[in-house]
Amino acid sequence: MRPPLIRCFHGLVALALFAGAPEAVAVEAATLSASTADAMAQAATPQAIAEYRRKLREYQEARAAFDEEAGAYWSAISEKRRTRNAKRRERQPITLDDYVLNQPPLYTGPKRPVNPEPEEEEPSRPRRTIPLVADFLKAAAEQFQFTPERPATEIEFKRAYARYALAAGLTREQAVRVYSFETGGTGNHDMQSGYRGPGTKAISTAIGYNQLLTTNTVELIAQQGPEFIKVLTQKAATLSGPARKAMDHKLAVLKKMVAFARTVPDDWSAHERLASTPQGWAVHSMVLDIDVGPMLQTHKLLTSVIFARNKGYTRPLSAAELEMMNLTGDGTGYDMVTMPQAMRERVPTSNFFQRGGYERNPVAIRHNTVAKLLAVTDERMDFNSNKPGAKELASVF
Repeated sequence: MRPPLIRCFHGLVALALFAGAPEAVAVEAATLSASTADAMAQAATPQAIAEYRRKLREYQEARAAFDEEAGAYWSAISEKRRTRNAKRRERQPITLDDYVLNQPPLYTGPKRPVNPEPEEEEPSRPRRTIPLVADFLKAAAEQFQFTPERPATEIEFKRAYARYALAAGLTREQAVRVYSFETGGTGNHDMQSGYRGPGTKAISTAIGYNQLLTTNTVELIAQQGPEFIKVLTQKAATLSGPARKAMDHKLAVLKKMVAFARTVPDDWSAHERLASTPQGWAVHSMVLDIDVGPMLQTHKLLTSVIFARNKGYTRPLSAAELEMMNLTGDGTGYDMVTMPQAMRERVPTSNFFQRGGYERNPVAIRHNTVAKLLAVTDERMDFNSNKPGAKELASVF
Protein backbone atom coordinates (compact mmCIF):
# COMPACT_ATOMS: atom_id res chain seq x y z
CA MET A 1 0.00 0.00 0.00
CA ARG A 2 0.93 3.47 -0.81
CA PRO A 3 -0.09 5.60 2.09
CA PRO A 4 2.82 7.54 3.71
CA LEU A 5 3.50 6.93 7.34
CA ILE A 6 1.86 9.99 8.89
CA ARG A 7 -0.96 10.21 6.40
CA CYS A 8 -3.61 11.19 8.96
CA PHE A 9 -1.53 13.41 11.23
CA HIS A 10 -0.05 15.74 8.64
CA GLY A 11 -3.25 15.85 6.62
CA LEU A 12 -5.29 16.91 9.63
CA VAL A 13 -2.80 19.54 10.75
CA ALA A 14 -2.67 21.11 7.29
CA LEU A 15 -6.44 21.18 7.03
CA ALA A 16 -6.82 22.63 10.52
CA LEU A 17 -4.45 25.48 9.68
CA PHE A 18 -6.30 26.54 6.55
CA ALA A 19 -9.93 25.60 7.18
CA GLY A 20 -10.66 28.69 9.26
CA ALA A 21 -10.30 31.37 6.57
CA PRO A 22 -10.78 30.05 3.02
CA GLU A 23 -12.11 33.38 1.66
CA ALA A 24 -9.21 35.39 3.08
CA VAL A 25 -6.72 32.91 1.63
CA ALA A 26 -8.38 33.12 -1.80
CA VAL A 27 -8.40 36.94 -1.78
CA GLU A 28 -4.79 37.09 -0.65
CA ALA A 29 -3.74 34.57 -3.33
CA ALA A 30 -5.49 36.59 -6.05
CA THR A 31 -3.87 39.82 -4.83
CA LEU A 32 -0.45 38.23 -4.71
CA SER A 33 -0.93 36.76 -8.18
CA ALA A 34 -1.84 40.16 -9.68
CA SER A 35 0.96 42.02 -7.91
CA THR A 36 3.49 39.34 -8.86
CA ALA A 37 2.47 39.58 -12.53
CA ASP A 38 2.86 43.39 -12.45
CA ALA A 39 6.25 43.14 -10.78
CA MET A 40 7.42 40.56 -13.31
CA ALA A 41 6.32 42.69 -16.23
CA GLN A 42 8.31 45.63 -14.84
CA ALA A 43 11.35 43.47 -14.04
CA ALA A 44 11.64 41.87 -17.50
CA THR A 45 14.60 44.00 -18.59
CA PRO A 46 17.33 42.54 -20.82
CA GLN A 47 19.62 42.39 -17.78
CA ALA A 48 16.99 40.54 -15.71
CA ILE A 49 16.37 38.08 -18.52
CA ALA A 50 20.12 37.42 -18.94
CA GLU A 51 20.48 36.88 -15.17
CA TYR A 52 17.51 34.52 -15.19
CA ARG A 53 19.00 32.44 -18.01
CA ARG A 54 22.34 32.23 -16.19
CA LYS A 55 20.66 31.02 -13.01
CA LEU A 56 18.49 28.61 -14.99
CA ARG A 57 21.59 26.98 -16.51
CA GLU A 58 23.14 26.66 -13.05
CA TYR A 59 19.96 25.08 -11.75
CA GLN A 60 19.66 22.66 -14.68
CA GLU A 61 23.30 21.56 -14.35
CA ALA A 62 22.97 21.02 -10.61
CA ARG A 63 19.69 19.17 -11.01
CA ALA A 64 21.07 16.95 -13.80
CA ALA A 65 24.07 16.00 -11.63
CA PHE A 66 21.76 15.22 -8.71
CA ASP A 67 19.38 13.17 -10.88
CA GLU A 68 22.29 11.09 -12.16
CA GLU A 69 23.48 10.38 -8.62
CA ALA A 70 19.96 9.73 -7.32
CA GLY A 71 19.10 7.54 -10.29
CA ALA A 72 22.05 5.25 -9.55
CA TYR A 73 21.10 5.10 -5.86
CA TRP A 74 17.46 4.19 -6.46
CA SER A 75 18.42 1.63 -9.10
CA ALA A 76 20.55 -0.03 -6.44
CA ILE A 77 17.58 0.05 -4.03
CA SER A 78 15.42 -1.75 -6.62
CA GLU A 79 18.13 -4.31 -7.37
CA LYS A 80 18.65 -5.10 -3.68
CA ARG A 81 14.89 -5.49 -3.24
CA ARG A 82 14.76 -8.00 -6.10
CA THR A 83 17.66 -9.90 -4.54
CA ARG A 84 15.91 -10.07 -1.15
CA ASN A 85 12.68 -11.29 -2.71
CA ALA A 86 14.55 -14.02 -4.58
CA LYS A 87 16.41 -15.10 -1.43
CA ARG A 88 13.17 -15.27 0.53
CA ARG A 89 11.61 -17.47 -2.12
CA GLU A 90 14.60 -19.78 -1.76
CA ARG A 91 14.37 -19.52 2.05
CA GLN A 92 17.89 -18.10 2.24
CA PRO A 93 18.90 -15.79 5.12
CA ILE A 94 18.81 -12.03 4.59
CA THR A 95 21.91 -10.12 5.68
CA LEU A 96 23.07 -6.51 5.77
CA ASP A 97 24.64 -7.00 2.35
CA ASP A 98 21.12 -7.33 0.94
CA TYR A 99 20.33 -3.67 1.73
CA VAL A 100 21.71 -0.34 0.54
CA LEU A 101 23.33 1.00 3.72
CA ASN A 102 24.10 4.60 2.73
CA GLN A 103 21.41 7.27 2.91
CA PRO A 104 19.91 8.55 -0.36
CA PRO A 105 21.15 11.81 -1.85
CA LEU A 106 18.92 14.82 -1.25
CA TYR A 107 18.97 17.82 -3.56
CA THR A 108 20.70 20.82 -1.97
CA GLY A 109 21.51 22.84 -5.08
CA PRO A 110 20.02 26.13 -6.26
CA LYS A 111 16.27 26.45 -6.65
CA ARG A 112 14.71 26.89 -10.05
CA PRO A 113 14.73 30.66 -10.72
CA VAL A 114 11.57 32.63 -11.47
CA ASN A 115 11.26 33.74 -15.08
CA PRO A 116 10.86 37.55 -15.19
CA GLU A 117 8.93 37.21 -18.46
CA PRO A 118 5.27 36.16 -18.13
CA GLU A 119 4.85 32.51 -19.09
CA GLU A 120 1.75 30.87 -20.46
CA GLU A 121 0.28 28.78 -17.68
CA GLU A 122 -0.32 25.12 -18.42
CA PRO A 123 -3.92 24.10 -17.78
CA SER A 124 -4.06 22.28 -14.47
CA ARG A 125 -5.48 18.79 -14.45
CA PRO A 126 -8.79 18.71 -12.58
CA ARG A 127 -8.48 17.00 -9.21
CA ARG A 128 -10.48 13.86 -8.69
CA THR A 129 -13.16 14.40 -6.08
CA ILE A 130 -12.82 12.08 -3.10
CA PRO A 131 -16.19 10.59 -2.09
CA LEU A 132 -17.37 11.11 1.48
CA VAL A 133 -19.32 8.98 3.94
CA ALA A 134 -22.56 10.50 2.63
CA ASP A 135 -21.63 9.35 -0.88
CA PHE A 136 -21.00 5.80 0.29
CA LEU A 137 -24.36 5.70 2.07
CA LYS A 138 -26.12 7.09 -0.98
CA ALA A 139 -24.47 4.47 -3.20
CA ALA A 140 -25.55 1.68 -0.83
CA ALA A 141 -29.15 2.86 -1.02
CA GLU A 142 -29.09 3.19 -4.81
CA GLN A 143 -27.07 0.10 -5.71
CA PHE A 144 -28.25 -2.40 -3.08
CA GLN A 145 -31.32 -0.75 -1.51
CA PHE A 146 -29.50 -0.96 1.81
CA THR A 147 -28.69 1.32 4.73
CA PRO A 148 -25.94 0.17 7.13
CA GLU A 149 -27.10 -0.31 10.72
CA ARG A 150 -25.27 2.39 12.65
CA PRO A 151 -24.45 2.06 16.38
CA ALA A 152 -26.62 3.95 18.86
CA THR A 153 -23.42 5.16 20.59
CA GLU A 154 -19.73 5.03 19.76
CA ILE A 155 -18.96 2.74 22.67
CA GLU A 156 -21.40 0.21 21.21
CA PHE A 157 -19.22 -0.02 18.11
CA LYS A 158 -16.08 -0.22 20.27
CA ARG A 159 -17.55 -3.13 22.25
CA ALA A 160 -18.46 -5.01 19.07
CA TYR A 161 -14.96 -4.41 17.70
CA ALA A 162 -13.28 -5.55 20.92
CA ARG A 163 -15.34 -8.75 21.08
CA TYR A 164 -14.58 -9.76 17.51
CA ALA A 165 -10.93 -8.65 17.61
CA LEU A 166 -10.19 -10.69 20.74
CA ALA A 167 -12.00 -13.74 19.40
CA ALA A 168 -10.07 -13.47 16.12
CA GLY A 169 -6.68 -13.32 17.85
CA LEU A 170 -5.75 -9.64 18.08
CA THR A 171 -4.49 -8.42 21.44
CA ARG A 172 -5.78 -5.41 23.34
CA GLU A 173 -2.40 -3.71 22.93
CA GLN A 174 -2.36 -4.20 19.16
CA ALA A 175 -5.92 -2.96 18.65
CA VAL A 176 -5.74 0.05 20.98
CA ARG A 177 -2.30 1.29 19.94
CA VAL A 178 -2.99 0.98 16.21
CA TYR A 179 -6.30 2.80 16.75
CA SER A 180 -4.36 5.49 18.64
CA PHE A 181 -1.93 5.93 15.78
CA GLU A 182 -4.48 5.81 12.95
CA THR A 183 -7.10 8.11 14.49
CA GLY A 184 -5.02 10.27 16.81
CA GLY A 185 -6.64 8.57 19.80
CA THR A 186 -10.03 10.24 19.36
CA GLY A 187 -11.57 8.88 16.14
CA ASN A 188 -15.06 7.44 15.72
CA HIS A 189 -16.13 4.49 13.61
CA ASP A 190 -17.12 6.84 10.76
CA MET A 191 -14.03 9.09 10.88
CA GLN A 192 -12.76 9.75 7.34
CA SER A 193 -9.16 10.76 6.80
CA GLY A 194 -8.88 14.57 6.67
CA TYR A 195 -12.61 15.33 6.75
CA ARG A 196 -13.91 17.27 9.75
CA GLY A 197 -17.14 18.69 8.38
CA PRO A 198 -18.09 21.49 5.97
CA GLY A 199 -15.12 23.54 4.87
CA THR A 200 -12.68 20.64 5.08
CA LYS A 201 -11.72 18.03 2.50
CA ALA A 202 -11.07 14.33 2.82
CA ILE A 203 -7.55 13.33 1.84
CA SER A 204 -8.52 9.71 1.15
CA THR A 205 -11.43 7.28 1.41
CA ALA A 206 -9.93 5.77 4.59
CA ILE A 207 -12.57 5.30 7.30
CA GLY A 208 -12.71 4.07 10.87
CA TYR A 209 -10.46 2.78 13.61
CA ASN A 210 -7.91 1.23 11.24
CA GLN A 211 -8.59 3.57 8.30
CA LEU A 212 -9.82 1.23 5.56
CA LEU A 213 -9.67 2.53 2.01
CA THR A 214 -12.40 1.59 -0.46
CA THR A 215 -9.99 -0.95 -1.98
CA ASN A 216 -9.31 -2.50 1.44
CA THR A 217 -13.02 -3.01 1.98
CA VAL A 218 -13.66 -4.53 -1.45
CA GLU A 219 -10.67 -6.84 -1.01
CA LEU A 220 -11.70 -7.96 2.48
CA ILE A 221 -15.30 -8.55 1.38
CA ALA A 222 -13.96 -10.75 -1.43
CA GLN A 223 -11.54 -12.66 0.79
CA GLN A 224 -13.41 -12.86 4.11
CA GLY A 225 -16.98 -12.57 2.86
CA PRO A 226 -17.91 -16.24 3.49
CA GLU A 227 -16.82 -15.91 7.14
CA PHE A 228 -18.82 -12.70 7.54
CA ILE A 229 -21.88 -14.42 6.07
CA LYS A 230 -21.42 -17.33 8.49
CA VAL A 231 -21.23 -14.99 11.50
CA LEU A 232 -24.37 -13.09 10.46
CA THR A 233 -26.24 -16.32 9.71
CA GLN A 234 -25.52 -17.55 13.24
CA LYS A 235 -26.69 -14.24 14.69
CA ALA A 236 -29.86 -14.29 12.57
CA ALA A 237 -30.77 -17.67 14.06
CA THR A 238 -31.04 -16.03 17.50
CA LEU A 239 -33.39 -13.27 16.33
CA SER A 240 -37.08 -13.01 15.58
CA GLY A 241 -39.62 -10.48 14.35
CA PRO A 242 -38.42 -7.18 12.80
CA ALA A 243 -34.85 -7.77 13.98
CA ARG A 244 -34.72 -11.10 12.12
CA LYS A 245 -36.22 -9.52 8.99
CA ALA A 246 -33.61 -6.74 9.04
CA MET A 247 -30.78 -9.24 9.52
CA ASP A 248 -32.04 -11.41 6.67
CA HIS A 249 -32.02 -8.36 4.39
CA LYS A 250 -28.49 -7.47 5.52
CA LEU A 251 -27.39 -11.03 4.80
CA ALA A 252 -28.90 -10.94 1.33
CA VAL A 253 -27.12 -7.66 0.58
CA LEU A 254 -23.82 -8.95 1.95
CA LYS A 255 -24.03 -12.03 -0.29
CA LYS A 256 -24.57 -9.77 -3.32
CA MET A 257 -21.60 -7.64 -2.30
CA VAL A 258 -19.39 -10.72 -1.91
CA ALA A 259 -20.43 -11.93 -5.36
CA PHE A 260 -19.65 -8.49 -6.80
CA ALA A 261 -16.21 -8.31 -5.12
CA ARG A 262 -15.37 -11.75 -6.51
CA THR A 263 -16.06 -10.84 -10.14
CA VAL A 264 -12.36 -10.02 -10.56
CA PRO A 265 -9.15 -11.89 -9.65
CA ASP A 266 -7.92 -11.63 -6.06
CA ASP A 267 -5.56 -8.79 -6.94
CA TRP A 268 -5.16 -5.30 -5.45
CA SER A 269 -5.29 -3.50 -8.80
CA ALA A 270 -8.43 -5.35 -9.85
CA HIS A 271 -10.09 -4.60 -6.51
CA GLU A 272 -9.04 -0.96 -6.82
CA ARG A 273 -10.90 -0.68 -10.12
CA LEU A 274 -14.05 -2.15 -8.54
CA ALA A 275 -13.68 0.15 -5.53
CA SER A 276 -13.91 3.21 -7.80
CA THR A 277 -17.38 2.26 -9.09
CA PRO A 278 -20.75 3.12 -7.48
CA GLN A 279 -21.06 -0.52 -6.41
CA GLY A 280 -17.60 -0.33 -4.83
CA TRP A 281 -18.61 2.78 -2.90
CA ALA A 282 -21.69 0.91 -1.70
CA VAL A 283 -19.54 -1.99 -0.49
CA HIS A 284 -17.38 0.49 1.44
CA SER A 285 -20.46 1.63 3.37
CA MET A 286 -20.27 -1.69 5.25
CA VAL A 287 -17.43 -0.28 7.39
CA LEU A 288 -20.17 1.74 9.14
CA ASP A 289 -22.39 -1.24 9.94
CA ILE A 290 -22.46 -2.39 13.57
CA ASP A 291 -22.20 -6.07 12.54
CA VAL A 292 -19.90 -6.02 9.51
CA GLY A 293 -17.80 -2.94 10.34
CA PRO A 294 -16.01 -4.44 13.37
CA MET A 295 -15.15 -7.55 11.33
CA LEU A 296 -13.70 -5.43 8.53
CA GLN A 297 -11.67 -3.33 10.97
CA THR A 298 -10.34 -6.49 12.63
CA HIS A 299 -9.34 -8.22 9.42
CA LYS A 300 -7.51 -5.11 8.20
CA LEU A 301 -4.97 -5.94 10.93
CA LEU A 302 -5.48 -9.69 11.19
CA THR A 303 -4.39 -10.32 7.60
CA SER A 304 -0.96 -8.93 8.51
CA VAL A 305 -0.74 -11.16 11.59
CA ILE A 306 -1.67 -14.19 9.50
CA PHE A 307 0.77 -13.21 6.74
CA ALA A 308 3.65 -13.10 9.22
CA ARG A 309 2.56 -16.38 10.83
CA ASN A 310 2.34 -18.14 7.47
CA LYS A 311 5.88 -16.97 6.74
CA GLY A 312 7.03 -18.75 9.89
CA TYR A 313 7.24 -15.65 12.11
CA THR A 314 5.80 -16.90 15.40
CA ARG A 315 6.76 -14.07 17.77
CA PRO A 316 3.78 -11.77 18.51
CA LEU A 317 3.96 -8.55 16.50
CA SER A 318 4.23 -5.38 18.54
CA ALA A 319 1.67 -2.71 17.72
CA ALA A 320 4.33 -0.61 15.95
CA GLU A 321 5.43 -3.59 13.88
CA LEU A 322 1.83 -4.37 12.99
CA GLU A 323 1.33 -0.73 11.99
CA MET A 324 4.33 -0.94 9.65
CA MET A 325 2.66 -3.85 7.86
CA ASN A 326 -0.70 -2.06 7.96
CA LEU A 327 0.73 1.06 6.32
CA THR A 328 3.35 -0.24 3.91
CA GLY A 329 1.80 -3.54 2.84
CA ASP A 330 2.46 -6.98 4.26
CA GLY A 331 5.49 -7.85 2.14
CA THR A 332 7.36 -4.60 2.78
CA GLY A 333 6.33 -4.46 6.42
CA TYR A 334 7.40 -8.07 6.97
CA ASP A 335 10.81 -7.18 5.59
CA MET A 336 11.16 -4.59 8.38
CA VAL A 337 9.65 -6.46 11.33
CA THR A 338 11.70 -9.63 10.83
CA MET A 339 14.93 -7.64 10.94
CA PRO A 340 17.10 -8.08 14.08
CA GLN A 341 17.52 -4.93 16.16
CA ALA A 342 21.19 -4.56 15.22
CA MET A 343 20.20 -4.45 11.54
CA ARG A 344 17.29 -2.08 12.23
CA GLU A 345 19.79 0.42 13.61
CA ARG A 346 21.74 0.43 10.34
CA VAL A 347 19.29 -0.14 7.49
CA PRO A 348 17.93 3.11 5.96
CA THR A 349 14.19 3.50 5.53
CA SER A 350 14.81 4.27 1.84
CA ASN A 351 15.12 0.52 1.23
CA PHE A 352 11.34 0.24 1.60
CA PHE A 353 10.24 3.12 -0.66
CA GLN A 354 10.06 4.10 -4.28
CA ARG A 355 12.04 7.26 -4.97
CA GLY A 356 9.04 9.57 -5.42
CA GLY A 357 7.35 8.36 -2.25
CA TYR A 358 10.50 8.77 -0.19
CA GLU A 359 11.32 12.27 -1.40
CA ARG A 360 7.77 13.40 -0.52
CA ASN A 361 7.89 11.82 2.95
CA PRO A 362 9.59 14.05 5.55
CA VAL A 363 8.93 11.48 8.29
CA ALA A 364 10.91 8.74 6.53
CA ILE A 365 13.68 11.22 5.72
CA ARG A 366 13.92 12.54 9.28
CA HIS A 367 13.65 9.10 10.92
CA ASN A 368 15.92 7.52 8.37
CA THR A 369 16.55 4.03 9.75
CA VAL A 370 14.14 1.21 10.50
CA ALA A 371 14.83 1.55 14.23
CA LYS A 372 14.07 5.28 14.21
CA LEU A 373 10.89 4.80 12.17
CA LEU A 374 9.56 2.18 14.57
CA ALA A 375 10.57 4.33 17.53
CA VAL A 376 8.66 7.41 16.32
CA THR A 377 5.63 5.18 15.64
CA ASP A 378 5.80 3.90 19.22
CA GLU A 379 6.13 7.45 20.54
CA ARG A 380 3.04 8.56 18.63
CA MET A 381 1.15 5.55 19.97
CA ASP A 382 2.28 6.28 23.54
CA PHE A 383 1.09 9.87 23.31
CA ASN A 384 -2.27 9.16 21.64
CA SER A 385 -3.09 6.19 23.89
CA ASN A 386 -3.79 8.68 26.69
CA LYS A 387 -6.55 10.39 24.74
CA PRO A 388 -10.27 9.77 25.51
CA GLY A 389 -11.12 7.57 22.52
CA ALA A 390 -8.15 5.27 23.10
CA LYS A 391 -8.87 5.00 26.83
CA GLU A 392 -12.50 4.16 26.09
CA LEU A 393 -11.49 1.46 23.59
CA ALA A 394 -9.00 -0.01 26.09
CA SER A 395 -11.73 -0.15 28.74
CA VAL A 396 -13.99 -2.43 26.69
CA PHE A 397 -11.35 -5.09 25.98
